[in-house]
Amino acid sequence: MIKRVLLGSVLAPVLVVAMPALALADMASDVKAVNDGWAHISYEVKGSSTQTKALDNLAKQAATVVARYPGKAEPLVWQGIIVSEQANRANFFHKLGLATKARDILEKAYSIDPRAAEGGGAMSLGVLYFKVPGSPLAWGDDDKAGKLLKQALAQDPDGLDANYFYGDYLLEQGDKAGAKAHLQKALRAPHDPARPVWDAGRRREVTALLAKAG
Repeated sequence: MIKRVLLGSVLAPVLVVAMPALALADMASDVKAVNDGWAHISYEVKGSSTQTKALDNLAKQAATVVARYPGKAEPLVWQGIIVSEQANRANFFHKLGLATKARDILEKAYSIDPRAAEGGGAMSLGVLYFKVPGSPLAWGDDDKAGKLLKQALAQDPDGLDANYFYGDYLLEQGDKAGAKAHLQKALRAPHDPARPVWDAGRRREVTALLAKAG
């Protein structure tokens, strides 16, 4: 009996420590599944209607992951990215509504932790702010976009995505020299063996944008 009591008293603190770590590991796996699903749809699935249906299913999966880990920023970042992708592929009548939904999700993630996903929340918000038109009917804001993208770049200065999106932004602003410098830096980023589909697909996009920059 004494041994049983002592064993319980020793294990209890270990379980208290181990369970949050296990939860975080599960969250990382769940987020990666959404991440990999997005890469598969973006770079491997063929046909616009097939991609749209796949994104709708992935958006439901992302919402489930967010519900599973309330108050965590990284699942929200990836939910926002999926909804942003839905907006990008939507027809004119649904595009702004989905973009606004994505913005609100990403702003929630940013308010929880602006550094989550290696600055992915700030980066994705920045992309939305410069891709959505700035007009009385929309809410795009190039100045806000630039600040957010610079913040993401400061957190991941050698990153593939951070340099690609900042280069894209600079090209939109007419700064071809700056755009080329960041796009070339993006191509020098280390390859990511854990995300091969995204890594190869993004590098193709960087190369195409670099050609556009001249």
